[in-house]
Amino acid sequence: MSSKRDYYEVLGVDRSSTEDDIKRSYRKLAVKYHPDKNPGDHEAEDRFKELGEAYDVLMEPQKRAAYDRYGHAAFQQGGMGAAGGGFHDPFDLFREVFGAGGGSGGIFDHFFGGGGGGGGGDSSGRQRGSDLRYDMQITLEEAAFGAEKEIEIRKLDFCEACDSTGAQKGSKAVTCPTCRGRGQVVASRGFFQVAQTCPQCHGTGQTIEKPCKSCHGEGRVEKTSRVKIKIPAGIDSDSRLRSSGGGEAGLRGGPSGDLYVVLHIKEHNVFVRDGMDLRSEVPLPFTTAALGGEIRVPTLEGAVNLKIPAGTQSGAVFRIRGQGMPALQSSARGDILTHVEVEVPTRLNHEQREALEKFSELCGEDNSPIHKGFYERLKDLFS
Repeated sequence: MSSKRDYYEVLGVDRSSTEDDIKRSYRKLAVKYHPDKNPGDHEAEDRFKELGEAYDVLMEPQKRAAYDRYGHAAFQQGGMGAAGGGFHDPFDLFREVFGAGGGSGGIFDHFFGGGGGGGGGDSSGRQRGSDLRYDMQITLEEAAFGAEKEIEIRKLDFCEACDSTGAQKGSKAVTCPTCRGRGQVVASRGFFQVAQTCPQCHGTGQTIEKPCKSCHGEGRVEKTSRVKIKIPAGIDSDSRLRSSGGGEAGLRGGPSGDLYVVLHIKEHNVFVRDGMDLRSEVPLPFTTAALGGEIRVPTLEGAVNLKIPAGTQSGAVFRIRGQGMPALQSSARGDILTHVEVEVPTRLNHEQREALEKFSELCGEDNSPIHKGFYERLKDLFS
């Protein structure tokens, strides 16, 4: 895109929005513009990348504060109030700036293989690789019971031609002539002088005499990688799984960054998630509501019988215990809350109409407590 839009405008929120407001808006828009739902639509693809970039900034307090103060200039190389580097945007991936250590992975580390990340650059010119983000949609069933998925990502990986050193055989690293080994150069901007990362050695302070022809001295080349992911049962939407060392390879043999997979649960045709509970609406025949009986209602593991007492009203809620979502890393499960909606016949033949009219005469107001109570309240209102 030729110019960046305001991040708040991109996410459809205002500057006073809370993190929950931002998260809800991002989740809705990310589902709408996800490339899986818009195959071949480059405009939707661009919007999806734009959403990820805006979300990453506004959900991080320090980045958001820098953006509120300096705008997009906060994330440009050498910009005032910079909170980190800029964003790259390969297909369906977004770099995340977590600092040199990459952050803690918490309980999700063991769902991936791979080695740990390392620190920043060293005297040999090695630098830690960038972290990557991958947004994945899963079904409610996969979130409930767990699943194993495999994703394909395009990323910078270790160069085999030079064993990731960045140098041809017999060549060595020398002091960078541009920054003289400091890793930074000073640029004048009006009345100010700003220190910037050296464009020749990328801050390492060293360059290669004879760079590797495959990787041009970086020690890494772009490759397609396949990563297996284990999704734990009970996972919630917007949860983030971390693959330690699954990000981009480091510069000249430096440690790899991490891969973060952000999960988004697709909208279900029957159930709406409410914490550990699942809610659904089920039609109830008029006669069953009046006389009582049994109906078949859905669960994530198939249909079950539900007893309906006589005189059930529309909107009544029935709880099916232990059939909802499991708790993460626990044997506990929520419930299914079935909301019944009484079906009123819309087409009646002559015999059916006569039978209902006779039924209405037999009932009278005494058999309709809701009807009777409503009109008693009306009398109190107008008396």
